[in-house]
Amino acid sequence: QIYDLERLWYDLPDERSEFARTLVQMMEALSQQYQIEDMYGRYDFIGRKPMSIEEALEIKEQLEKIDELLEQLKQALENAEIYLIDMEALAEFVEKPDLEDLSNLQQQVKDYLSELAEQQGITSDPSGAMRLSPQAYKIFQGRLLEKIFEHLEASKTGRHDSPLAGEGSVELQDVKQYEFGDSMAHMDFPQSLINAVIRHHSEPENSSALRVNAEDIVVHKTKNSPKCATSVIMDMSGSMRYEGQYINVKKMALALQGLITSEFPGDHLNFIEMYTHAKPCPPNEIINLLPKPVTINDPIVRYKIDMSNTELSEYQLPPHFTNIQHALQLARLNLANVDTPNRQIILITDGLPTAHYSDEWLYLLYPPDPLTEDATLREALLCKQAGITINFFLIPSWSQTEEDIQFAYRVAESTSGRVFFTAGSDLDRYVVWDYVSRKRDII
Repeated sequence: QIYDLERLWYDLPDERSEFARTLVQMMEALSQQYQIEDMYGRYDFIGRKPMSIEEALEIKEQLEKIDELLEQLKQALENAEIYLIDMEALAEFVEKPDLEDLSNLQQQVKDYLSELAEQQGITSDPSGAMRLSPQAYKIFQGRLLEKIFEHLEASKTGRHDSPLAGEGSVELQDVKQYEFGDSMAHMDFPQSLINAVIRHHSEPENSSALRVNAEDIVVHKTKNSPKCATSVIMDMSGSMRYEGQYINVKKMALALQGLITSEFPGDHLNFIEMYTHAKPCPPNEIINLLPKPVTINDPIVRYKIDMSNTELSEYQLPPHFTNIQHALQLARLNLANVDTPNRQIILITDGLPTAHYSDEWLYLLYPPDPLTEDATLREALLCKQAGITINFFLIPSWSQTEEDIQFAYRVAESTSGRVFFTAGSDLDRYVVWDYVSRKRDII
């Protein structure tokens, strides 16, 4: 009824007429009546003392406040969420000593949680918002991606494990007999001197001064220490919002950053955010990345956009498409200036691209079009020509099809790269199809 009266009031030619004012009064009276009926339906009343409408509405407000406090107390009892209790509202209904005891307990819980958060590297800014410190980043990072850094060529710096012992830049604890060509920079002087003394005393007739011969000398074994340059492409297109897949992308990126910064500090690493376009992403902004909102729900999209138009802004374009070609191009240009033969791109996405550039034209094509795939594969071949390997991380998705998987194969095979299939959101087990060594591993 009240909605009918509202429509009638909006249709009136003069909202200041007597009839219009009467309609407003009727709507207010009906609204109060509905609230009182709702109260009688939710609560049982006894007694004979009559109440005015104003008193009834005031009692209704008090009862609802009590219900809310009771629910908060119930949650505190069951889940220890004592810090969620509205102490100001509770002060209207409990004695001051009881309130102080509860307030002290609430403060103890708050202090304890703050201590735990600090231990985990979580801090709060002046506004009270929680922030991740560098320590917290390290907690989320781990050893997920060591497999990627195998089969590397020798380079100038870095600390990647290599089975090859010989002349290299990293000195090992193990020693070996000196051979012609070994660098004397790795000579074990104490052990070599001990060897000379032992030999000298084993020859009684030798009264000459102590001399160190070639057979006395031992040198430390060394190993190659390759350097790697890595560009990580993180898919933040609209499809990554399903099942929280963008969280998996960020977890993998943070894990890789933690691995390289802690284990291979000599390596080069950068991150690229990918959606309709691609742009660099500083490591400290990874945790804040979110998938782009879907702004077009049409089943078929065929856009050709002139990006040379100076009046066109990025914010005027739908952001939720997947432009792997542009991301690969940006990664290739970034890696081109790094002095190492070991360059790689780690591409983390859930399937086929839906956007690409052709000169000044941006194409947004959905469902995925062969034009976009061809443009993406051409860019992948340019990466191969530049000596860059593409490692393709395929995140599972409800919309993923066999064509998405085959596309990952085509990209990896065309660049002698590898495909990594993650085993769901846990990311603790995943299957590796290694296109370099052609063997299958489970990590």
